Amino acid sequence: MPVLSPPPSPPTTFVLAYCLVIFLLLPVPTKCQTKTTNIEARSPRQLSVNYYAKSCPQVEQLIGSVTSQQFKEAPVSAPATIRLFFHDCFVEGCDGSILISSAKPGSNVLPEKYAVDNKDLREEGFETVRKAKALLESKCPGVVSCADILAIAARDFVHLAGGPYYQVKKGRWDGKVSMASMVSNNIPHSNSTIDQLIKLFNSKGLTLEDLVVLSGAHTIGFAHCEHFISRLYDYRGTKQPDPAIDPRLLKALRMSCPHFGGNNDIVAPFDVTTPFLFDNAYYGNLEAKLGLLASDQALVLDPRTKPIVQQLAKDKQKFFQDFAAAMEKMGSIGVKRGQKHGVKRKYCNMHL
Repeated sequence: MPVLSPPPSPPTTFVLAYCLVIFLLLPVPTKCQTKTTNIEARSPRQLSVNYYAKSCPQVEQLIGSVTSQQFKEAPVSAPATIRLFFHDCFVEGCDGSILISSAKPGSNVLPEKYAVDNKDLREEGFETVRKAKALLESKCPGVVSCADILAIAARDFVHLAGGPYYQVKKGRWDGKVSMASMVSNNIPHSNSTIDQLIKLFNSKGLTLEDLVVLSGAHTIGFAHCEHFISRLYDYRGTKQPDPAIDPRLLKALRMSCPHFGGNNDIVAPFDVTTPFLFDNAYYGNLEAKLGLLASDQALVLDPRTKPIVQQLAKDKQKFFQDFAAAMEKMGSIGVKRGQKHGVKRKYCNMHL
């Protein structure tokens, strides 16, 4: 689950850190559902693939022209936008509320974007949606929601990075509420336990399998040192590194991320083998103790999730099929419909 941000494009700190990790690691060894309880998370009947067939029939092509250009100019836009979609859906549902960058008129409440847990969100994700929205407003004014644009753009980037292409159901309206205070308890964290992750995903109507499959989004993207540094030096207060980390990866990451006084801009790839390609290598890495975050590596340590990791590591096509299905399921969380519950924002960064 992409909880963390990709780097600027491309920083020296990233190049140094990444090259170091690859140099020290290669060659790399090869190698139950829970009951849903959240009614809002059930797939709304109103969403449909052909929702804009009459009102804006070129919606997919128009957004695609933006995402393909954005991917060429700034490949970092892929993990940035996919992560943005995750963070949007897990807080108040898939309603584009993550995109709002100003307080509601007459209020001083900070929007979701400025929550501490969202501080590493990359601007490339927001820029992708902004460009697509501007183009759509020129062709189909007042028709396509920011929430739908984000869902489609995330799918486009999955495919552009080498992943599956899947149909996106549409019909979301933009939410009226965006509060930073609602973020922390509704998104996964880098040190979350499997129990905590299962409880969170279950509250969104997502299963144990969905948890493991959606975590596979970490096949691309990067994390800053602060999100895994405790694994390197003081795992769970032991003053020792996490025993579930490959010694070569530990050495490489320690050289990039000193215990104290390190560069805050340093990042490392979630997937040390194919960090720019959307594939299933993430799961093989977990089997080889090459997971970056504690919450990643935990997936292969827990008997409930380990068999799913093993299966997805062996079968890329299954991962692609399951990921597409899980993204559709996640994209239906807390969807708003109609003027009573939502709006169609002209500018995605504003409330109206």
